[in-house]
Amino acid sequence: MKAFISIDLEGMPFVVSREHLFVKGALYNEARKIATKITLIVAEALHEKGFDEIIIADSHGPMVNLLVDELPEYVELVRGFPRPLSMVAFAKGSDIAMFLGYHAKAGTPYATFDHTYSGATVDYLEINGVKVSEFLLNSYLLGSWDIPVVLVGGDAKLIEEDVKSFTPWAEGVVFKDALSRYAAKSPSLAKLERELREAVDRAVEKFKRGETKPLKTEEPVKVKLRFLGSEMADTAELLPTVKRIDGKTVEFEAKNVEEVYKLFELLVFAAAGVRAIVQR
Repeated sequence: MKAFISIDLEGMPFVVSREHLFVKGALYNEARKIATKITLIVAEALHEKGFDEIIIADSHGPMVNLLVDELPEYVELVRGFPRPLSMVAFAKGSDIAMFLGYHAKAGTPYATFDHTYSGATVDYLEINGVKVSEFLLNSYLLGSWDIPVVLVGGDAKLIEEDVKSFTPWAEGVVFKDALSRYAAKSPSLAKLERELREAVDRAVEKFKRGETKPLKTEEPVKVKLRFLGSEMADTAELLPTVKRIDGKTVEFEAKNVEEVYKLFELLVFAAAGVRAIVQR
């Protein structure tokens, strides 16, 4: 069997400072070690449950966060940025998927580092009338490939609001309970290791019993994207398939979720580009 794991940093336990999130941050190495340990716990538990191939997508920031010298032989690592399909690159063909270190969508109160894909450009992303988190966007794409998300570990608000509502079959492991955007309480790594191993066991058994399912959305897909600045919508509107709604918001339609994902990535990159130009 083949499993896919997508790794983010903002929802990892103990990660509460911006210094945790950037390559030159004073606390970045601590965050890398935490994320690597969490990832290895889950990979090992999956291997013990019969998964002989595990694809791990390093999916935060520059996407070169995990410590590679600690990875076992049954793991393959996806690294580097930018890359097509970003956080779920190389997931196609997997039997199940798991998300670790995931956070709540932009605008969520009492959630660490709430944002949606790009905190510097995106106010919100809406798919078929639903404001989505990165968890939902990635789950919809995996669902279109018939891959169920069976376990999510991360911020309590994400698990309480999105995971339980949209994928009630998925196991949720709370890595942190936030007091604010930059403060949270996390269990010990020893406790999290036990909870993760137990959750992997339950998730795999549910999958084997047919109790998990891919998350689907209607196709063609209607998308609304609101930026943080009107100059970003100015740029997005240059694409013929994109329609301007107001100063900061655009909309478009795509034939499937994979096309949505690629267009969204392109528009975010364009927004980041114009932001860099005007702030020079």
